[in-house]
Amino acid sequence: MQVYGPTHLHGPQAIAAPHAARPAQSPSNISAPAGGDEVQISDAAKLIEQMQQMPDIRQDRVASIRAQIAQGTYETPNRLDTAVSRLLDEIG
Repeated sequence: MQVYGPTHLHGPQAIAAPHAARPAQSPSNISAPAGGDEVQISDAAKLIEQMQQMPDIRQDRVASIRAQIAQGTYETPNRLDTAVSRLLDEIG
């Protein structure tokens, strides 16, 4: 509804009223942006994806290692050297 001053009002109009907005350009003249779309994935989303791809926990293996730790037979000099070497490789 259009208001023209305090005393003049338009009457009811159909949905496709004569005052409907028309696009300035026809769709054939509109071009796509030159850069295109871009998606950025956050570090948190990457971490979640990595976690989802990890295999399930092998409870039997965890129980075996816990038992070895409790008995004091798990930490050997060879295993500690391997762990330190892997840590240094990961740190860089």
